[in-house]
Amino acid sequence: FLEALYPSRCPACNKILPGKKVHICPECRGSFHLIEEHYCLKCGKPVSETEEYCADCKSRKRGFCQGRGVFLYNMQMKQSLLRYKYYGSREYGWYYAEEICRYVGTQIKRWNPDILVPVPMTCRKKRIRGFNQAEDLAEKIGELLQIPVVAGLAVKKRETKSQKKLNAVEYHRSSELDIAASDAILLLGWQPDVTEDYTYETAKIEAF
Repeated sequence: FLEALYPSRCPACNKILPGKKVHICPECRGSFHLIEEHYCLKCGKPVSETEEYCADCKSRKRGFCQGRGVFLYNMQMKQSLLRYKYYGSREYGWYYAEEICRYVGTQIKRWNPDILVPVPMTCRKKRIRGFNQAEDLAEKIGELLQIPVVAGLAVKKRETKSQKKLNAVEYHRSSELDIAASDAILLLGWQPDVTEDYTYETAKIEAF
């Protein structure tokens, strides 16, 4: 009944999908560009074929072991993520999670995380948005890979400016003061893996 009232839509074209178990239109497969080769061996950001590490990872020590990206952040992916995060298209999360598991699931298992810990948001922002997209993705990835998800382990202590309004240094400093977590447990923070947000997402992971 709910599916009839609120049918699932394609994360690429936003048209109604032909069935509940289909998470993207057959004709839209290939619409999102994957980061399949030539990526930074530390953070996963795309690099040229002659580089092993990106400029950021070459210039300073990172506070995490390794990261991977899945999708290039082109205009189509940007629009898809906007609908997912702000306009109620939560069904997109299954497509993102399945593609993440398809392309980097083996590497995630190789890291052998004890738990998945989604990057937190404040209660106020969660009420406004309706959900935490990182938590939603983590739960789906955890279900597919059979890894426990612990959403309350990290807590966002205060509101910060929009990440788009901060440069890399400002955002890194903001994240350091903003997120509290136990450091006694192996943590894996997970967000939609898109390249434009790498500076901000790696800053969040480093804040743990």
